[in-house]
Amino acid sequence: MSFSSSSPGLSAGASVGHYENFPVASLFLPQRLRAPVGVIYRFARSADDFADEGQDAPAERLAKLDAYRAELDRIRGGKAPQTPLFAEVAAMVAEFRLPLAPFYDLLDAFSQDVVKERYANFGEVLHYCSRSAAPVGRLLLHLYHATQPDNVAKSDAICSALQLINFWQDVAVDLAKNRIYLPADEMARYGLTEAMLANQDAGPQWRALMAFQVERARAMLESGAPLAKRLPGRIGFELRLMVQGGLRILEKIEAAGYDVFRRRPVLRGWDWPLLLARALRM
Repeated sequence: MSFSSSSPGLSAGASVGHYENFPVASLFLPQRLRAPVGVIYRFARSADDFADEGQDAPAERLAKLDAYRAELDRIRGGKAPQTPLFAEVAAMVAEFRLPLAPFYDLLDAFSQDVVKERYANFGEVLHYCSRSAAPVGRLLLHLYHATQPDNVAKSDAICSALQLINFWQDVAVDLAKNRIYLPADEMARYGLTEAMLANQDAGPQWRALMAFQVERARAMLESGAPLAKRLPGRIGFELRLMVQGGLRILEKIEAAGYDVFRRRPVLRGWDWPLLLARALRM
């Protein structure tokens, strides 16, 4: 899963058939920001679907992503886009003075998903997150007029952590697409093989590896959490909900004994009162 609902919690206006962890453009956001956040979501969700969904051959997937790049190139060159979605993107970019680089970064990450199925180490995974998740957070900071360097660093930490959480939540989903985001060197360190993954072996090696992944993602998420208290009003509260949603998924992974093969952790309706209460206490 490249564009995760965890990055950073975008889901308002979700495409039919997509499970999303964290709602955005919700009533917690100021009304003036719901439409642009929705546009960012539709751009990222539709582009990610080119990489992930359907039966297209890799060349077809990459061609569709290249068509999105061509639309961004038109906007960058001051030309009118050729599709309704990019007409909205162009209007939003002009109104809010958004940079185009994060949009290109997202497309690069989705293109990578088409051609790269394994990750040698955590550095490679984190570099992927810096293009698949962090750009969304950076765009939101531009919408909020809050792009101070420390805010960006904390946003990157939150977004990357939420992307990692989505990976660990969806190990089985990604494996069905022949993708493994678990770093190969860490799998080897804990004695876990790809054959064990294919057999959905949730034994001691798997539990030890996942405990490590969960704790690292939690530490990363908590390192960025002060941003959620720094941003004002409903914007900050929305981000606090996202942080609490990520932490809740980690709790569910732990409660399942790390067996995400048989008990995929998702947020249910009854989780939201708990998340709201926790967000209010942050």
